[in-house]
Amino acid sequence: GIIGLSIGSFLNVVILRTPKGESISLPASHCVTCKHPLKWYHNIPVFSWVFLGGKCAYCKEKISIQYPIIEILTSFIFISTAYRASSVIETFIIATLFTMLLALSAIDFKYKAVPVNISIPALFISLFVNDFLVSLTDALILAGGFALLRIIVSWIIKKEAMGEADIIIAGIIGATLGVEYGLVAIYISALIALPVFLIISKKGYELPFIPFLALGLYLTWSFIDQVKLVVDMIYG
Repeated sequence: GIIGLSIGSFLNVVILRTPKGESISLPASHCVTCKHPLKWYHNIPVFSWVFLGGKCAYCKEKISIQYPIIEILTSFIFISTAYRASSVIETFIIATLFTMLLALSAIDFKYKAVPVNISIPALFISLFVNDFLVSLTDALILAGGFALLRIIVSWIIKKEAMGEADIIIAGIIGATLGVEYGLVAIYISALIALPVFLIISKKGYELPFIPFLALGLYLTWSFIDQVKLVVDMIYG
């Protein structure tokens, strides 16, 4: 959990700077409003935000609540993955993958963009969750299926139905869960996204699908035993 908090703190830097094409290492941590460099004790995950009252120590401008939320979510990812995984190595592979998907989800929500310098490495990492060749095959099948679906639906509605990044995430789902349970994850993603879409579409907001794909993957992987049981019941 502590490792997750620390990585979550760094993840906020990635989320903030990557879409802008800025370096994630330089300049050092600073207030995004007054640009004043921060002390080390201003960067303690969650606690610094609480003790500072959610405001910059120098200019007193509000600090986005995104910072503690991302840190807490990353910590939760590491704790829950460690509980579910069978080894320390698997824990760090899966937790790293989910952490990268969290970053992609946050960026997609905030900027409507999905940086390939995060999504492609995430796809590469997913190939090592299971047997490499099996994961590669399953990734290609689901990614190919999404690509074909994109072409067909785009032709029907006369506009782009989904982004290229969705295809990469589909590949990650296939590599992590396999084709059968990957389809379950995508189905769960759609179920969660549908009511949200119905609510916000009336306000003219464009709903990004990647956060829901990431959530569907996380839930399916976390409860894979229960998912397998339900699938077995359906197919006899």
